Amino acid sequence: MKRSIGMQSIVGFMLSVGAAAAAPGCGQAEEPEAATVTSALDQSAANGDADERDLLQAHCPHDVPAALNPPADATLAAALPARGVQIYTCTAPAPGVAPVWTLKAPHAVLGKGHDVQAIHFAGPSWQANDGSIVTGTKIASAAAPDATDIPWLLLQAATHTGAGVFADVTWVQRLATENGVAPATGCDDAHVGAQTLAPYGADYFFYRTAAAGERIQQCAAK
Repeated sequence: MKRSIGMQSIVGFMLSVGAAAAAPGCGQAEEPEAATVTSALDQSAANGDADERDLLQAHCPHDVPAALNPPADATLAAALPARGVQIYTCTAPAPGVAPVWTLKAPHAVLGKGHDVQAIHFAGPSWQANDGSIVTGTKIASAAAPDATDIPWLLLQAATHTGAGVFADVTWVQRLATENGVAPATGCDDAHVGAQTLAPYGADYFFYRTAAAGERIQQCAAK
């Protein structure tokens, strides 16, 4: 079942938590485990401390494309649901070429309900409540099962800022996306420079390099 991510509710919610998102925050879980993330992930979260449980909120979808698998030595550090908007700008690629909606940046909060664990913004970057930031570079993309949803992605960490939960992140997956595609109309010569917000939802999976002998936990195709 798809999240309810209407424009009015998304914008209202993000405005209400905007100030809190940069400070302490977070929570999602519903479907049974899938792909190579086993029930042990849920059990480890149940047995772990509050911080660990807060960071394991999203479940792996059953149809992860192999192209989006993280490397074999990467293990989950966090799995968080997100809701927000994809910001598009009406841009003319070149003189004489018809303008098109071009992605400017995402803007989203990660966490369950009003308990925010991180924020997502241009870069693409993710900032945890502890101030640590990871910025990624897209490595692979796969079409979402529904054509009305933005693609699923695999990104490799490019830069880090600060110490904390995202300081050691090496890979990020964007999976289980909902909506977020650019409008089919509204961008023409008369509207160059205009912006539009497309509400979206997704689950983000953050990985770090596993320690020697550590059990690997991944959201990956079997």
